[in-house]
Amino acid sequence: QVQLVESGGGLVQAGGSLRLSCAASGGTFSMYAMGWFRQAPGKERECVSCLSRSGDSIYYADSVKGRFTISRDNAKNTVYLQMNSLKPEDTAVYYCAAKERGNYYRYYTTQASYEYWGQGTQVTVSS
Repeated sequence: QVQLVESGGGLVQAGGSLRLSCAASGGTFSMYAMGWFRQAPGKERECVSCLSRSGDSIYYADSVKGRFTISRDNAKNTVYLQMNSLKPEDTAVYYCAAKERGNYYRYYTTQASYEYWGQGTQVTVSS
């Protein structure tokens, strides 16, 4: 069973950048497809970016394409989300998620696909 701990959230002005990190422990990290989700007040949790076990199949929500970059470092058991050109509408709690033993080349975008979740980190973008 894997434990996930997010870090890197905070308050930033519009146009700024943040890098979120999600450190995994207790499992074989390379066996997990990973995802970054976010949930804004009054809205459903959505996949922002999701990544296959191979690391080269990647999904981005249309709202973040060209601004966010997901990556994984299997040697450090960590997945990252680089967020640039942040907008007030990016304000949300961001969650890291892991899916065990998914298809090696496939990403997963639904909440129900993921067995493990971090506690979330708040990202607030001021205008």
